[in-house]
Amino acid sequence: MQVELIVNGSSYKAPVEPQRTLADFLRDDLRLTGTHLGCEHGVCGACTVIVDGQAVRSCLMLAVQADGSEVMTIEGLEKDGKLHPLQEAFRDCHSFQCGFCTPGFVMTALALLQEGTVPASEEELREELSGNLCRCTGYQSIVEGVTEAIRRTTGTASISAIDGGAA
Repeated sequence: MQVELIVNGSSYKAPVEPQRTLADFLRDDLRLTGTHLGCEHGVCGACTVIVDGQAVRSCLMLAVQADGSEVMTIEGLEKDGKLHPLQEAFRDCHSFQCGFCTPGFVMTALALLQEGTVPASEEELREELSGNLCRCTGYQSIVEGVTEAIRRTTGTASISAIDGGAA
């Protein structure tokens, strides 16, 4: 089968086996290895990418299902050598240790930011991120990184639970 899709702003047309996952297509065929494979069951979130504006688990989606779609991977965030504000916030807040889960968290947070919904509390933010697993950080630095990204990109003063109730 043939698929045509836009990945990180570039058009691709390629043959693909019907059972090939989007994750394998991105990693092996397009050499975009920032999309990580952890559990390959959609549980860990390491393979999260944005497809037509929605966060999806690329290990659960077939490449043929993405035919005609626009896909963004972690590699698509950086522009002209400048990190996306979300990536900068993760860096500045040390929101990673080994880094394996980082692309999935960043893409999940990007989808949240693109929706324009600011979580009202740390608890709400943790719920939004709960589909991603990290074995290293204990999540606090990840929550801090996303909170900082929300501040930088939306101008929102804070998430109330993190800054003592100020909103």
